[in-house]
Amino acid sequence: MNTKNINVKTFTLSLLTAAILSAPAAFAADPAHGKGITDALADSKVNLSFRARYEGVDEDNARDNANALTVKSRLTIKTGNYNNLSLGLEVDHVSALADNYWDKVGADNNYSVVADPTGTDVNQGYIKYTRNDFSAIAGRQRILHNNQRFVGGVGWRQNEQTYDGIRAQYNTGAFSVDYSYIHNINDIFAKNVSGDFHLANLGYKINKAHKVAAFAYILDFKTGAANSSSTYGALYNGKFGPVLVNASAASQSDNGKNPNSYTATYLNAEVGYKFSTVTVLGGYELLGSDNNVGFNTPLATKHKFQGWADKFLGTPKEGMEDIYLTVKGAVSGVKLAATYHDFSSDVGGIDFGNELDLVANYKVNKNYGVLVKFSNYSQGDVYGKLTDTNKLWLQATAKF
Repeated sequence: MNTKNINVKTFTLSLLTAAILSAPAAFAADPAHGKGITDALADSKVNLSFRARYEGVDEDNARDNANALTVKSRLTIKTGNYNNLSLGLEVDHVSALADNYWDKVGADNNYSVVADPTGTDVNQGYIKYTRNDFSAIAGRQRILHNNQRFVGGVGWRQNEQTYDGIRAQYNTGAFSVDYSYIHNINDIFAKNVSGDFHLANLGYKINKAHKVAAFAYILDFKTGAANSSSTYGALYNGKFGPVLVNASAASQSDNGKNPNSYTATYLNAEVGYKFSTVTVLGGYELLGSDNNVGFNTPLATKHKFQGWADKFLGTPKEGMEDIYLTVKGAVSGVKLAATYHDFSSDVGGIDFGNELDLVANYKVNKNYGVLVKFSNYSQGDVYGKLTDTNKLWLQATAKF
């Protein structure tokens, strides 16, 4: 657990708790206001959730195989509205029942990496204003843009990535504007990553089957300046009967004190077809390279992309081309999916290998679910630390 960070979180928790508990007394002299506060507190929602997961990692290298059994416990509190204002608080605790793994926070113990450090984390703590089609949130919060390729929460990991700042949203149903100014990122290792981050997304639903969006992400990191960048792009999601079409393009250049000078391109194109209960989807994703620098997505939910073995959490300097095929469907209520990836470089034609990802997900009822997931990565040309890797996950969830 990061001691420095937990002090900040303890202060946030205390502040929010005090605000919630003292609100009725603050308005006690005014019966009308007192009743409003009481009603808002009565409308509060309290939820508990648990996620237990085994993760096994077998890499063809000198590291010992990892065996991790972790449990995430989450408490979520959301108050009702008073004068269009509400409060939210979410606290996570991650414990390890089997800890034969390296979480990348403690000292390197020669086990393979499972990026699930233990500890307690204030995942969210915010005040929210809502009126008609407009809302604004100040504090620590979850921000997920589009498919999370550029801005996400890394929700697969036990400790989620959340953001400290101010977010404003305007949504009419067809038209949406989403802008955030973020001064700190609470990452999956419970570390504070500070800087000046501007996140903007403009969306338009043409109709139920077609939508477009434009986005801009201006990132200036105080540390790790090589991640500082300016990214501008657009995407399209559409359905033509059983045919699915998704496309996205973006351009990225250096920003702030980034020591590199580059302009790289991002492209993604997917075409799918839905056969009754089975969907087949093929795609191509390019993270280009320029001046020996690869297109970078430091705020993304990277586990969703380029394979679940997480071999490419950072884009190689030669860039990345990922050609993939997904087949998904359901049998007796069990959701099944298989994806095959073929990886190569944008520059130099390097074979980065291939990967097969399999998952089975079953929702027992509205409260319980189980999941089995497997990833097999096979290395291509010799490249850094890329080695043949198998990963297995067994997961159970409960929420109340």
